[in-house]
Amino acid sequence: MSIHSFYQTAFSFFKAYPSASKLLVLSTFSGGGVLVYSDLNTVAAPTDRKKKVVVLGSGWSGYSFLSYLNNPNYEVQVVSPRNFFLFTPLLPSVTNGTVEARSIVEPIRGLMRKKGFEYTEAECVKIDASNKKIHCRSKDSSRLKGTSEFDMDYDILIIAVGAKPNTFNTPGVEEHAHFLKEAEDALKIRQSVIDSFERASLPDLTEEERKKILHFVVVGGGPTGVEFSAELYDFLVEDVSKIYPKVQEFTKITLLEAGDHILNMFDKRITAFAEEKFQRDGIDLKTKSMVVGVTADEITTKERGTGNVVSEPYGMVVWSTGIGSRPVIRDFMQQIGQGQRRVLATDEWLRVEGCDGVYALGDTATINQRKVMEDIGAIFSKADKEETGTLNKKEFKGVVKDICQRYPQVELYLKKNKMRNIANLLKSANGEDTEVSIEKFKQALAEVDTQMKNLPATAQVASQQGKYLAKCFNKMEKCEKNPEGPLRFRGEGRHRFQPFRYRHFGSFAPLGGEQTAAELPGDWVSIGHSSQWLWYSVYASKLVSWRTRMLVVSDWARRFIFGRDSSSI
Repeated sequence: MSIHSFYQTAFSFFKAYPSASKLLVLSTFSGGGVLVYSDLNTVAAPTDRKKKVVVLGSGWSGYSFLSYLNNPNYEVQVVSPRNFFLFTPLLPSVTNGTVEARSIVEPIRGLMRKKGFEYTEAECVKIDASNKKIHCRSKDSSRLKGTSEFDMDYDILIIAVGAKPNTFNTPGVEEHAHFLKEAEDALKIRQSVIDSFERASLPDLTEEERKKILHFVVVGGGPTGVEFSAELYDFLVEDVSKIYPKVQEFTKITLLEAGDHILNMFDKRITAFAEEKFQRDGIDLKTKSMVVGVTADEITTKERGTGNVVSEPYGMVVWSTGIGSRPVIRDFMQQIGQGQRRVLATDEWLRVEGCDGVYALGDTATINQRKVMEDIGAIFSKADKEETGTLNKKEFKGVVKDICQRYPQVELYLKKNKMRNIANLLKSANGEDTEVSIEKFKQALAEVDTQMKNLPATAQVASQQGKYLAKCFNKMEKCEKNPEGPLRFRGEGRHRFQPFRYRHFGSFAPLGGEQTAAELPGDWVSIGHSSQWLWYSVYASKLVSWRTRMLVVSDWARRFIFGRDSSSI
């Protein structure tokens, strides 16, 4: 046996029996001795491992990311205190029994099983970005004594925990008001509404007591507040008149808005129609009214302009005035130097600024879009390949596409000013000259940054961000070799991916009485019964499974035939 054959045999043996970590072998070759020593702990050690991606949250952005992620090179771990996805646009319909809460939730473990991901029901209470760890606490339950805490490592962290209601530190709101962010909130409101009517039906109450109990106050004239007011009004008109006929006359709905109008993010035509309809329906709409305090029995408002302070009794308050960052996010922002911001800041690729390997989606963060004028010199230098100090037509065309990809405000500015492309913008500043100087270049783009806007905190934005990031992860290895993004104006080469672009598909505002306002792309506005049926079809199609679609459609059918469920369970 040759020494070469011996070594081959020995190596095969060591690979076949890895438990023999250290082994001495003595053999003889042509009268000589050979001693072989092998340390298999070194030989058999794995060299590659999957990157661990930890996803915090199971809401719109997190669920969308998980649904579209199909890269086998990642080990995915989901951490969320709720083991389901919640279709939040239908939460107001749960508060009055139009739709059941279980009809709009999708268990997340089904998706985990399908994708081969892991799920842990816990809440992340601290992010340690320097050590790439998160500290978690198990969900607190009245049926299970105590909670457990644990740490989890990550290579990549996806923050999709959403936001919490913003009380603006108004005294008494946390203690006495209802919110409408979770399924539990909607069920509590539903219970309170039914309890209010049952209490008001007791025989030993005065009229004033009944009026107080049945005074429902909604704070916030945004889409959620308006839709809840409309749903509650429908319940009063269509169901309470039959179920509680003796107390119907004592009911009152008050909608408070600190601004000049409700639905101020919608077209003015929708705002005007909604305000007129609410006034016709008898909903007490009070604009320019800022809530300054809430007690167990009264809500106090201050009128803008006059400064008058008014207190009035109420039976139930629903608070829907906006969102704020969760405590874990505020703590994380302090760690990475973003403590002065309102929400977490990311770049156009949804990467958290000042923190490597961390992404943030949905209501948790906002995109800190770069201004064109911050990079104007670098853009001009990159385009001026011949270093003449001016751009000719060919050089300009070479960067036009990258400018529009990198800075979305350029496209918005062109659209607003009815210009076909950036060449028209440049022509307006440069006239008929064939070459452009740096001064003319700056002049042409000087007003572009005025179109920069933060994206709205909506389910539509969060869902698109989750889908975008998942697609980036799916082609991560491919784009590392062949980047597909725009030019790096302040560096070499190209960005790995195209930056995130939000595409608005329209907004709905249900106004009650089977009427809905719809604002769709192209400045198209529709108000009325036809828009209500469009609302039904769009929301049914956006539900994440056929199970939830069937349940919601059956709930709608049940309501049309039998009315809303008024049981207090």
